[in-house]
Amino acid sequence: MTCSAPRALCRLLILFCALFILPVPSTAQEGMARLTVLPGWRSDEGVHIAALHVTLAPGWKTYWRAPGDAGIPPEIDLRGAQNLAGVAPVWPTPVVFWQNGMRSIGYKNDLVLPLRVAAQSPGQDITLAGRVTMGVCEDICIPFTVSFDTTLPAGQSRPDPRIIEALKNRPLSAEKAGVRDVRCTIAPTADGIEIAAAITMPAAGGTETVVLETDDPQIWVAEADSVRKGGVLHAKTELAHVYGDAFAVNRAGLRLTVLGKDRAVDIKGCPAR
Repeated sequence: MTCSAPRALCRLLILFCALFILPVPSTAQEGMARLTVLPGWRSDEGVHIAALHVTLAPGWKTYWRAPGDAGIPPEIDLRGAQNLAGVAPVWPTPVVFWQNGMRSIGYKNDLVLPLRVAAQSPGQDITLAGRVTMGVCEDICIPFTVSFDTTLPAGQSRPDPRIIEALKNRPLSAEKAGVRDVRCTIAPTADGIEIAAAITMPAAGGTETVVLETDDPQIWVAEADSVRKGGVLHAKTELAHVYGDAFAVNRAGLRLTVLGKDRAVDIKGCPAR
């Protein structure tokens, strides 16, 4: 698929097409992906560590929270939950793959997505109930939607090795990865804002992909171009408001993820040069 419109409009057109894919029967969906809830354990701090386990058919893929121009980010609806104060997903390191000439970011084979779940009444069981909607792709992409209803027992204290492994596989923090400095230059463009980032850090191995996210869901972020010059990794991307409105960038809310062959790095915040 090619698009000659402005980059922000191209992204909206892709999402529009994705939203209007004809529904796929649940029996067909089950042949492409299957979701189970790993009930996990209650930590000493009172936080319950659970996970969503998505098993994909051979050759199929699903997406990360920032899926790239060709992807659809997963959505988790927990309106059926009980004794729930909050949920924070802990995303394992994704991989980069190409789809119809566009870069996507996600997972192959399966995904164990850990969830840090807080209870309203800490000593009681939690009912984790709701629905997950995600895109799954082989040569084509289809929407995959499944409901779930699982009890997270307050008395369960034995860790699940599958969740432990997924937690170990998350990107390193900037400090642990040896990031010495990160700076961003912001400049206006005809369609929005351009951000140029300079990250002083050891190489992550192979081709390094930089993904930039903002804390505003109405700001679209283009695929970044990145190049390493010695000890500094440079990345440049464009931001636009999905409705064409004026907007400001919160530097503290910027998040840069570096994906390399050897490691991934999670960098939060990007001050001015």
